Amino acid sequence: MDKRSIIGIVLIFVILMVFSYLNKPSKEEIAAAKIRQDSIERVEAQRALEQQELLEQQAAEEETMEVGDTAQQRELEQEKQNELGVFGKTSIGKEEFSTLENDRMIITFSNKGGRIYSVQLKDYKRYDSTALVLFDGPETLFGLNFFAQNRSIETDQLFFKQVGGRKNVVVSGPPVKTGDEGKIKVNRENPGGKETVTFRLEPEPGKYIEYVYTLSHNSFMVDFSVNMQGMNDYIARNQSYLNFTLAYDVPRQEHYSRFGEDRYTNITYKFFEDEVDNLSKGKSDEEDLTTKIKWIGFKQLFFSSTIIADESFPNASVSQEKYEYENNPNYLAYFKADIAVPYNGDAKENVGMQFYFGPNHYQILKQYDLDMERQIDLGYAIVRPVNKYVIIPVFNFLRRYIDNFGIIILILTLLIKSVLFPFTYKSYMSQAKMRALKPEVDEINAKYGSEKAMEKQQATMNLYKKAGVNPMGGCLPMLLQMPILFAMFFFFPTSIELRGESFLWAKDLSTYDSIISWNFDIPLIGSFMGNHLSLFTILMTITTIISTQLSQSSASTQGMPGMKTMMYIMPVMFFFLLNSYPSGLSYYYFLANLITIGQTYAIRQFVDDDKIRAQLQANKKKPTKKSGFQKRLEDMAKQQQQVQKKKKK
Repeated sequence: MDKRSIIGIVLIFVILMVFSYLNKPSKEEIAAAKIRQDSIERVEAQRALEQQELLEQQAAEEETMEVGDTAQQRELEQEKQNELGVFGKTSIGKEEFSTLENDRMIITFSNKGGRIYSVQLKDYKRYDSTALVLFDGPETLFGLNFFAQNRSIETDQLFFKQVGGRKNVVVSGPPVKTGDEGKIKVNRENPGGKETVTFRLEPEPGKYIEYVYTLSHNSFMVDFSVNMQGMNDYIARNQSYLNFTLAYDVPRQEHYSRFGEDRYTNITYKFFEDEVDNLSKGKSDEEDLTTKIKWIGFKQLFFSSTIIADESFPNASVSQEKYEYENNPNYLAYFKADIAVPYNGDAKENVGMQFYFGPNHYQILKQYDLDMERQIDLGYAIVRPVNKYVIIPVFNFLRRYIDNFGIIILILTLLIKSVLFPFTYKSYMSQAKMRALKPEVDEINAKYGSEKAMEKQQATMNLYKKAGVNPMGGCLPMLLQMPILFAMFFFFPTSIELRGESFLWAKDLSTYDSIISWNFDIPLIGSFMGNHLSLFTILMTITTIISTQLSQSSASTQGMPGMKTMMYIMPVMFFFLLNSYPSGLSYYYFLANLITIGQTYAIRQFVDDDKIRAQLQANKKKPTKKSGFQKRLEDMAKQQQQVQKKKKK
């Protein structure tokens, strides 16, 4: 280190010493600083003391609250024990939810009541594209009701424990093709998994009521078993059955229509080894079912929730309260069933049941061999077989190969009209013969007038007999077609296959195809046609009038005054009626009318009226033998003539 560096270091040291001396605090400043430090320490000590006192106070309050809560809890438990006996402690708890799911549905359970809280069908949506839920909410009633220790017990108000504790159980299985949903045969050939969820109500160790739910892959059916262990210690032995209650508000799934979902929503039930019956479709109703019951269905237009006994239910009471759309647009009705389930008073009891949560699809319901397909309204006894054995099989066959339901209906209509064509041809030929004889009939009418009705009728029948014409020949073929006509009237409104299927401008063939709508009611007719216009119904009406015109020009209405006018009024009346029916039905009638018009024009090209008249004239020259009917008709005419002569005398 050189001399300059040493001098620099010394100077810096001197400067620091001088600076420290000049800035040294005085005794007064040191004393003031000490006072401030002491004050800070005292404040911090005070704060620490206050914080400690606050913590001690809070701890004391919490301890007091715990003591109070414990006392309140004990008081509540004592109150519930006095009210519910041994079941008292199970009435206190916190509601929790869990799910059981397969590829068809999601079932949500609540530990309160161990009950099914809601059911969602995964393959379907509501009319507004939201999830389709058959029932949902805390107002749902689901559980056993009985007397135990002279107290009324309702299990849907008690808290069950889920055995195993799995909150979300999913059933696995192989993929299922469209059209095979819920098919038992498919499940046998390609079996999937099966899962069980169990809820237990245990008032005392080893004594319980257990709800066991089992769901398989690709199934709409849920096995439900009620197991009881040691309940004979509490439930009176003189009870031959327990009461199971199922009740809920029925959510609206479809667009509002008087002739749609609102019309078909009601409770159905099957008597054990007997017929299927139901409550009224159009109004609130109730019924006490005093004989054995196999199943009870809460039915809507396209979906149902059905409880099914493994054996039978001894008896039941069912009721429905229908809601007006204006007062409750989101729900259709309130359904309730109080069902007796067998109880023997044994130490161990088991009651087996099933639930069907799914679509009202004819083939799916029929496979269970429980007559549940009878929930689908296929018409009166005379037309139901047509739907069961003709329309539905053909429709399902076409569905295997064609995805477009508009095309399926077109082919179905062509097939039906082709099968019925011989009857149509025979009817037209009968009308042509009647038309050929019209000049002679007019002469008879002019000859006898209105005063000699029997003589006129006798002469007309003689004319028909000689010409070989059956005056009923045109009516009988039409009557044979009526069962199919009415079968389609019931098939389309209840066919779930059409639900959500679009064609041309119709967004959903299972409901009306509105092209114009308004927000007010038209007096008198508004209750039938609604507040809209359906295009397929308009087209059906127009083609019906055209078809009627062709029919009128081919037939004779002599002697039937007003018939011609009525034939034109009928299509207009049907327009107001069918305007709110499914567009698939109007589309079918429209196609049928078009085909009928085409057939009429085609027949006219091959039928020669002059030849028909010549043949009838030739027939008149042939000797005829009176039939028994003709002889009786003549005898009646003679008797009436004699009566009239006696009156004149």
